[in-house]
Amino acid sequence: MHTAAEKLKVEGLLKFFEGEDREKVRKAIDFIEERHEHQVRASGEPYIMHPIEVAITLAEMGLDADTIVAALLHDVLEDTPTTYQELKEKFGQGVADIVQGVTKLGKFEFKDMERQKAENYRKLLLATAKDLRVILVKLADRLHNMKTLGYLRKDKQVRIAKETLEIYVPIANRLGVWKIKTELEDLCFMYLYPAEYERVKNFVGRSKKDLEEYLKRSFIPKLKEALRTFNIDAHIMYRPKHLYGIWQKTVRKGIKLEDVHDVLGVRVILSTPQECYLVLGIIHSTFKPVPGKFDDYISLPKPNLYQSLHTAVIGPKGRMVEVQIRTWEMHERAEKGIAAHWAYKEGKTLKDNSIYAWLKSLVESIQGSKNPQELIENMKMELFSEEVFVFTPKGDLLVLPKGATPVDFAYHIHTDIGNQCAGAKVNGRIVSLNYKLQNGDMVEIITNPSRRPNPEWLKFVVTSKAKNKIKAYLRQLEKERYLQEGRQILDKITYKLELSKEAILEKLLQEIGFKSEEDLLVAVGSGKVSKEKIYSLFQQKIKEKHKEERKEDLLIIDGLGSVLHSVGTCCLPIPGEEVYGVITRGRGVVVHSKLCPNLQYIQRNLPEKVIPVVWRVSGGKHPVRIRVVVKDKVGVLAEITSSISKVGANILEAKTKSTSTGKAFMEFLVEVSNYAEFLRLLDTIRSVEGVEICERVFS
Repeated sequence: MHTAAEKLKVEGLLKFFEGEDREKVRKAIDFIEERHEHQVRASGEPYIMHPIEVAITLAEMGLDADTIVAALLHDVLEDTPTTYQELKEKFGQGVADIVQGVTKLGKFEFKDMERQKAENYRKLLLATAKDLRVILVKLADRLHNMKTLGYLRKDKQVRIAKETLEIYVPIANRLGVWKIKTELEDLCFMYLYPAEYERVKNFVGRSKKDLEEYLKRSFIPKLKEALRTFNIDAHIMYRPKHLYGIWQKTVRKGIKLEDVHDVLGVRVILSTPQECYLVLGIIHSTFKPVPGKFDDYISLPKPNLYQSLHTAVIGPKGRMVEVQIRTWEMHERAEKGIAAHWAYKEGKTLKDNSIYAWLKSLVESIQGSKNPQELIENMKMELFSEEVFVFTPKGDLLVLPKGATPVDFAYHIHTDIGNQCAGAKVNGRIVSLNYKLQNGDMVEIITNPSRRPNPEWLKFVVTSKAKNKIKAYLRQLEKERYLQEGRQILDKITYKLELSKEAILEKLLQEIGFKSEEDLLVAVGSGKVSKEKIYSLFQQKIKEKHKEERKEDLLIIDGLGSVLHSVGTCCLPIPGEEVYGVITRGRGVVVHSKLCPNLQYIQRNLPEKVIPVVWRVSGGKHPVRIRVVVKDKVGVLAEITSSISKVGANILEAKTKSTSTGKAFMEFLVEVSNYAEFLRLLDTIRSVEGVEICERVFS
């Protein structure tokens, strides 16, 4: 031990423990004295003063010896050569895991500060989800760092205070750790808004004495007299509101400091919840209650487990006084939050309470975040949102952010319920899915297995879980669409190259470097890998195929043999059907289907240009256009495309349009081998339920 100050702090810490626990803490102190030797903080004091202060903060909150040991050791992995394995062997896995959870990720792992910060938050919260003591150590660590912030540069002070106010204060609030929350807020206030801080501080200093005299001499004596009448044994106390809270009230309500009359709040502490309600009645019958100023957090606790009755009354001399009524247990919980419920001593678990539900939601939001900006945005959304209390049809209470909708509610219950959400009832009445839920609403979700998330939902959902799940579904949907398009493109390439699909895939995977066939097909379908790129890998095969086609694709005219020819783009004739030739200038003979409207027009008006021909085509695939009219329903496009694939035809193009009459109009450009296959294709499509028309299209 180096100084008298250090000895005094160590003695102050050790007094919280006895027996084996005291030995554990003593062992940790000896360990950090050795590991942090010669290290000093920016203030110039020995480094070990910092972990000792962090440990004292947590010891005052009544946390167990392992948490205190972890608090003492919380910087050794980051700032000394100590390893996780060494901590595990010396202090146990529980302590080692807490220390590792608090330890930041190495800077060398990241290209920029933003990603490093985001991933450190992710690591911290994931560790907290496994053991809440991780975040309690981190909060105590941040509190002492804020207390010694004055030794750093101004820019660092502002940056650290801003981060604390945006991230760590809301976390402390959600965990109900009021003592740490209010201290952090006032410290942040001092560094971020120094002028306002001094103004509020001076105002409280001037007002406090006057209010204290008023409460001591007027309000509290009259309250005690009323309670004695009913033989109520109550502890009555008052305390000043913290500076940041007073300033926030002026900002939120748009009032001047001089209009803040509740700088001091009165607390009445009792033995049982029943006494709390009795005292509320006594207070309201003794003093005039202020309308709209009553909140019952006993029957409806806050998500951070806070319980109390809040009211405001007009006391003697017409002055308004805010009063909180609670039991001793509620009072301890209000000050210490989750730490007051600490269950490690009793071997219990806290995983059923609302704090774990919130923490689970927070973890889900960051796990669904794809980049640093989204992760931090999702964190702030979860941390800063005000709550709305709603009920399931079974009467279970759910806490959602203010502005939440039935879709947010559905995803909060289960991802499948959210994905299949078809409608909602609130208090027994049908409401729109963008309805903003109100306190006390009873919400029932109507599901339909055939329904899927709607991109429009992203415009009104507020929970990060709902947003992430909808985005994930849409990404999967897009991936499946690209996968299907990739398969169709590959089928077309396969037919044109007259190679097996396996051979083409093998070459593409080797040449382009995708890890799997699925990734490759998605890239092809999305256009990241173009058809031109693929064809370029098979140039020699294409040249050979074209040479073969020119040699074997013949048009024979009686008495002339094979002649120069082309096929009509208006009708796209198919080998095997009856065709005729039309004599043209420049293009030689153009082959048309007998059913082609253009051919029929020429036969009527210029019959001398139409000649009988024999068209011999050596295999391959040939395009043809078809039109389908079908009753619109979920999945009908997939059924049609599936029926086309069953015949062996290949889709080159597809256009669909749904109408308000409940019908879908589809047009496909498909490839078939011959006319017989084409006729089978029409029959197969017509067999799909709901198909009203399936016919060939001539342009």
